[in-house]
Order: sequence, then C-alpha cells, then structure tokens
Amino acid sequence: KVVVRVLFVVLNNIYCIPTFCVWMFLFQPLRYYKPSLYWKIEGTFYHWLLAMVSMWSWSAGYDIVEMGDDLRLCLEDRTLVIANHQSTADVPLLMANFNARKNVLPNIMWIMDRVFKFTNFGIVSVIHEDFFILSGKDAREEAVTLLKEHLHNSYLPLNKKLMVLFPEGGFLRKRRETSKRYALKNNLPLLNHVSLPRMGAMHGIVEVMCPNPKTPSERIPENNQLRWVLDITIAYPDGKPLDLRTIVAGTRKPCQTFMFYRLYPSTELPVEREEVTKWLFTRWEEKEKILDEFYKTGTMPVADYCPMSSVDGGPLSPQVVQQDPLRFLLLHLFFIASSYLHFRIASYAISFVW
Repeated sequence: KVVVRVLFVVLNNIYCIPTFCVWMFLFQPLRYYKPSLYWKIEGTFYHWLLAMVSMWSWSAGYDIVEMGDDLRLCLEDRTLVIANHQSTADVPLLMANFNARKNVLPNIMWIMDRVFKFTNFGIVSVIHEDFFILSGKDAREEAVTLLKEHLHNSYLPLNKKLMVLFPEGGFLRKRRETSKRYALKNNLPLLNHVSLPRMGAMHGIVEVMCPNPKTPSERIPENNQLRWVLDITIAYPDGKPLDLRTIVAGTRKPCQTFMFYRLYPSTELPVEREEVTKWLFTRWEEKEKILDEFYKTGTMPVADYCPMSSVDGGPLSPQVVQQDPLRFLLLHLFFIASSYLHFRIASYAISFVW
C-alpha cells in the first residue's frame, strides 16, 4: 500500500505540475493583453492543482474537522490568515480545507520560507506570485521590506483576498526551546504547544494593510485595506502532528485534524508596533490554553473563545470538511489528457525541427 501510494503521488506530480506550467506559458500573451483574464485562468488552474494535493490527505483518511467562527463572513474580503505551525502537514491540510470552498484558492497568497522556492512545487508558487520570505536575523529588515513591496506590487493589484502567514516562522519541534529561552529572558509565558510568534512579517502587513491615523500619507484606499484576521488553531490527535511523508505514504491510521477558527474584524487590530506585538502574543497564549484543553479532554473550548455569531447564528459546531471524489477524478483526467496533448505537441515540434 505504501509503495503504491508513493508511486501514485510521484506520478501525480509528474503529470500535473509540468502541464500546469505549460498551460501558463501558453497563456502568457493574455498576461500582457488581457491580464484580468489571465489571472482568472491562472487562479482556476491553481485551484485544480491544489485539489490534487488535497486528494492525498483525503485518500489516506486524514479528515479535517472545522469549528468556531463562520468563515463565510471573511472569504470574499481581504483577510489575513494566521495559524500555528507544527509540521509539514499544516500547509497541505489547509489546502485541503480551502479546496472545498469556491473562489478561495484562486485568490490566496501564501507567505512561506524561501527554501520552498526550490522544491518541486516552487515553480507553481512563483507563477501564482506567492511570497518567499527570507529567514534569519541578518535578513529580517530586508525580508519585511520585500514583503511590503510584494503587497503593493502583487497582492493588491491582483485583488487577492486571503494571505496565509505562520507567524512562528518554523515548526514547533524546532522552535520550542528557542521560544522558551526567549520567554524566560523577556518575562513572557512559557509555551509548550506553540512557540512565540516572530513579529517582522506581521508588523509589515499591518503597516501596509491597516489604516494608521499617524501616517496618513501611507494609507491605501479603504477598499484595499484589511477587513479581517482569521486565526486558525490546528490541533492533531494526541498532539502528534502528521507530516508530509505520512500523508504521501499513508502510514498512519485514518484520523481527524481539528481546525478551530476565530475571526477578528481588522478594526480590533492595533496599528502601533508594540500593541500589535501584545495582540498577537495574547492570541498565542490563548492557543496554548486551547490546545492544552484539547489534548487533555479531546474537545475544543469553542464557547469560551467565539464571541462572534455565524451566518446562521452561533459558532459552528464541529463538522468534517467534505471533499468531492467526482471532481478529483475529473481533474485527474484533465491533467492526464493535458500532459498527453503537450507531449504530442512537443514531439511534433521536435520532429519538425530535426
């Protein structure tokens, strides 16, 4: 079973990623003559491609259970998504979550470590104009400057809605001890289930996307400003995160990963740097309490942390995010047929030249 799954995922990458790139190359003239149409096509293809990634976890029985505030309030507005970061499974599971919703993935921007630019999926993110952030103390100021430029030059002009940020800046297992040392040095709470967030990217986003009365010259138009902050707490069963290798190979028994949503209007987000830091640290201290209770009792304290009402009234009760198997099948057939078409065109071109 493991061998079959690994071979399938490898093959899936081979007939999906190159053909996505070829289609985008063929549509390049539209990028200059009809950019709105090009980006609509690119977003659709991007969504289809991430559906393939979503299928990996779904086919292994790794379901997502969502609860908390209602996402429908923010999905069509400019929204900053912040989440705790435990492992390499966080991103594909968020992809699977958003895959089940219309018009989310086409209009999303991921903020990720620069190292992912050099993975097999890096070329896709480059085409989609996600942002690769530099890591390390020496590059901190440059990274924030480049992020602010990217917001002005890509995120805003392309009218994207959600941007996803993992403020911790690394996986929990790698950041926990460093976080504790920093907490002891600065008289901050010691956290075990999350690590203290790094603030550079968060400060940069707030400075660009949120109105500040003290800097009116830097304001962007009101319709471009941030409307929501969506805080997602990701919780794995028994506190043992899945990872990408497990998702690909399906070596762990079917299980459920929980995603707890808390939604904040941007008007509740402060704009001064110190206050933004306090606000985000408070959210992470709350995550620590939420995860601690979940790992002890198996339930999320939804009622304690969801003051907002959903569209239907009250917070969302736990429910499994549903995927569409027929859509997966049709998209596989599309990518396979596209790969065959591109191969035939390339073969003809080569034979014509030679």
